[in-house]
Amino acid sequence: MWAAILCLTPWLPIHADSLAAESRRPPNMILILMDDMGWRDVGFMGNKFVETPHIDRLAKTGLMFTQAYASAPNCAPTRACLMSGQYTPRHGIYTVVDPRQPPGAPWHKWQAAESKSELDTHVVTIAEALRDGGYATAFFGMWNLGRGRTGPVTPGGQGFQKVVFPENLGFGKDEYFDDDKNYLSDRLTDEVLKFVDEHREQPFFVYLPDHAIHAPFNPKPDLLAKYKRKAAASNDRRDDPACAATIEAVDQNVGRIMDHLSKLGLSDNTFVIFTSDNGGTQQYTPPLRGGKGELYEGGLRVPLVVTGPGVKNPGSRCDVPVSSVDFYPTLHELAGINPPEGQLIDGVSLVPLLQGDVTLGRDQLFWHFPCYVGKATPSSAMREGNFKLIEFFEDGGRVELFNLKNDPNEEKNLAMVMPNKAAALAKTLRAWQEKTNASMPPGPNPHYDPQAERPRGSPGGGRPDQPKRGRP
Repeated sequence: MWAAILCLTPWLPIHADSLAAESRRPPNMILILMDDMGWRDVGFMGNKFVETPHIDRLAKTGLMFTQAYASAPNCAPTRACLMSGQYTPRHGIYTVVDPRQPPGAPWHKWQAAESKSELDTHVVTIAEALRDGGYATAFFGMWNLGRGRTGPVTPGGQGFQKVVFPENLGFGKDEYFDDDKNYLSDRLTDEVLKFVDEHREQPFFVYLPDHAIHAPFNPKPDLLAKYKRKAAASNDRRDDPACAATIEAVDQNVGRIMDHLSKLGLSDNTFVIFTSDNGGTQQYTPPLRGGKGELYEGGLRVPLVVTGPGVKNPGSRCDVPVSSVDFYPTLHELAGINPPEGQLIDGVSLVPLLQGDVTLGRDQLFWHFPCYVGKATPSSAMREGNFKLIEFFEDGGRVELFNLKNDPNEEKNLAMVMPNKAAALAKTLRAWQEKTNASMPPGPNPHYDPQAERPRGSPGGGRPDQPKRGRP
């Protein structure tokens, strides 16, 4: 059994023969976080419709994770987990706080737990830790962990020395193009390249949480035309030209970043992490069950590749389950700096896997999402080994149990077939909820109206500009 991940992960210094020490200075780090990109939205995860040659090249030169999870099934909590290294109950950000999805809405059968909208300033973010360790730190994109453009809960107040929001570049909310027809992913990448140029002589940390591939789409016309031609020749109704064009635009910019690092001679001393904030919106999530907002695999599984100096087996696949809480201790170890004293860290460093190990020494992952998003209801989940248990709060704590080795698509609920296993995992999950002081849904919603409909365009669920696809 792997060790539980509820306590502070001990920091071990990097030895001379390990990854970071192979370089003359601490390695640079670029973390690219996509928005709503599902586990199979890219070529290296098996997508045959979308063309992602540059992201696929990352997988060929790095380590590709086949069982990578977001720490939550929607964006804000995952971003908080990434910044803090903590599970959602630690920082209290469970979902995107949106007035269109208020707690106690009449279309909710249960009362959702209250979620914070800002990451507390007492949390030492990975940006603060790296900045204090001598790194130049920069943020380009979508924050979603505190409102405003300046102040203690914004990126500039949480450790990033350079901050660029889409609005700073002339883009409106949820817009892919500005008034001059510049594309958002292109402009964010322009700023990344500029920052790398300016800080090439010192270690740097770039956090690039792109707006793509969040709907509604407004893709580049040439790419849209290309994929319309491809879709016309395809028999798969999931092949959506607008989505595919948006993904390829991202891929082009990943290529620009990698080519720029190579041109500057920085490739051999730069780690690049490419991943997503939650599962997809049921575009290419099948055969996995569910999508964004749900604790089924389709709502949690994401693409993940890590490339950089000293990755032992470039182009290999790692089947160890990992989570976005793990980036926090990973970046600390790669940088050779200690995690902050007194801050509980739930993640574990992925460095052993990058060095060729086949285990992380843990056997449990946890999720807590006591809120509503789209079709999803308040729930909590854990994975232990090959078994995964989901608890559904509005159904009186009903649980579902799956063996992911035999049933990765979660089609066969084993809770009644294996009651002892279900009870043991439920006991473990509830003990974890108590230990982390997880906020629980208060109970039935007194304002519930089974005839009430969720307002069109409210967060989660599907893409408002197109029908649901894949399995229900």
